[in-house]
Amino acid sequence: MKNLFYRSFLLLATLFISNSPIQAQTFGYVNSAAILSEMPDVKRADAKLEALQNQLQKRGQQMVAQLEADYAVIQKKIERGEASPAQQKQEVQILEKRQQQIIDLEKDMGRQLESKRAELLQPIYEKINNAIAAVAQEKGYRIVFDQGVLLYASETLDVSSLVRAKLGMQ
Repeated sequence: MKNLFYRSFLLLATLFISNSPIQAQTFGYVNSAAILSEMPDVKRADAKLEALQNQLQKRGQQMVAQLEADYAVIQKKIERGEASPAQQKQEVQILEKRQQQIIDLEKDMGRQLESKRAELLQPIYEKINNAIAAVAQEKGYRIVFDQGVLLYASETLDVSSLVRAKLGMQ
């Protein structure tokens, strides 16, 4: 009796397993860095960033040149004895203040560039993510990884070309 119960259980388990739909896990990966570097939108964003950087550098260079010129004028006044000690002190304080403004500009320049970069690239990242999600839904992928986090993956799982096509890059 025990043997019959055991056989019946195995038979039912086998039937249950063979009749249940086993879903294949479908995975894919993309090389988002390569896609990003190939996008025309990124090239336009980089050009805007470069223009902003050049503008900020030019402004800084002008401030430095003006500071150096004013320093030379004050130095000549001091050498000729045309400035009293009180005037010298006042002029030095003005120059130190302007020098600090230049230092602050240099610090702020990096923050401005990073902020502008984030502002320009955010819509591009969203565009790529939306394309990846659309490809995943259309092709039935349950998970799509970025190639940067993979140690190994078969090239047959690379869906980068599908994402490029979705973005209109091919």
